[in-house]
This record gives sequence, C-alpha cells and structure tokens, in this order.
Amino acid sequence: MSERLQHRAWSDIPPEQLNPLLSRQFVHGEQAMLSRIQLQKGCIVPWHSHPNEQIVFILSGILSFTVGEEGSEKHVYDVHGGETLVIPGNVPHMAEALEDTDNLDIFAPPRHDWITGNDAYLRRK
Repeated sequence: MSERLQHRAWSDIPPEQLNPLLSRQFVHGEQAMLSRIQLQKGCIVPWHSHPNEQIVFILSGILSFTVGEEGSEKHVYDVHGGETLVIPGNVPHMAEALEDTDNLDIFAPPRHDWITGNDAYLRRK
C-alpha cells in the first residue's frame, strides 16, 4: 500500500471558516485535490486565477461564475445543483452564491496556496 493512501470522512475534516459566508474542507494527494466549499447566499469569491484546472460540481444551490480575460468579453455561467463547470488553468474568474450553495471542486494539481494558507483573496471579510 502507498504511504499516501488516505481514507477519511468529511465529518472528520473540520470546516475552515474563511469569512462569514464561506467555509471549506479539502483533501489532496500528489496529483489532485478535492474540496467541499459551502457558501451562503450573497457570498462573493473575488476575481482570481490559478494555474490549476478546476472542475466544479454543485451539490445544491446556484453559483454564478463570471469567466474571462481582462479586456475581453466576460461570460456568465449560472451553475445549479447537479451541474458542472470546467475552468482551465490560468483563466480569471469570480463567483457569487445566488443561493446557499454546497459545492465540490477538484483541482489538478493540488492548490498549493490553499495547503499553505496563502489564499488571502478568500479570507476577506
């Protein structure tokens, strides 16, 4: 068996409250990261980009993503419970919770900034 093999329940991973409207939990291996993000209605995830590919799966609620490069046309995607969105690496984006939302994200490779806590853009009040 691999020394990196992990078996955990979400209930064993304490939620990290990043701001009053957003909490997250995550696990990661060497190649990918799975996160559960819970956002209350009105939560804004500010504009950002990262080199990691992101696959969004909304369990419940609605997240409205605005995606696009600076100076180019922006595209808005309202992603509902049961729907997915794939965001390629280095594509600027932001999100707003239109309802209380339970979200799973897969990142490849893992988000080093999250692992080290160097993610101030999420910790804004």
